[in-house]
Amino acid sequence: MTDKCVNLTKKWEGFSAVPYLCPAGIPTIGYGHVITKKDNFQYPITREFAEQLLIRDLKGIEMLITPMIKIKIHPYMLDALICFSFNVGAYAFQSSTLRRKLNNGEWYECADQFLRWIYSGGKIFKGLINRRKEERELFLEGVKLYG
Repeated sequence: MTDKCVNLTKKWEGFSAVPYLCPAGIPTIGYGHVITKKDNFQYPITREFAEQLLIRDLKGIEMLITPMIKIKIHPYMLDALICFSFNVGAYAFQSSTLRRKLNNGEWYECADQFLRWIYSGGKIFKGLINRRKEERELFLEGVKLYG
């Protein structure tokens, strides 16, 4: 994971120093950190602490999805996949056509799959459209650098 992953995720998750409910109704804080029973924070949290939480969360996603990737890819491609999976969940990535096309080496078809993940609660979200476009661009930047 590179800084591109962290910065892209920060941009699209946004920052909140206090807990809020994400669109899925899950208690969240910082840059998209899901609050669990193990968390014991004093509110408000700082941006620095939120970034530490985010990096820890992204590393967790990286550890989950890396074994699902059966081919060698450029770090920017992985960055895009981590950012995407942080948002949709590692298990959604696991069962996705996006992952299947990735592992088949169909990089451009894989990149186009990002653009299909624009729904939340059955509704299209403009923010998800824009996020997926940027994840796709980062993925394709890696494709160009890799091959």
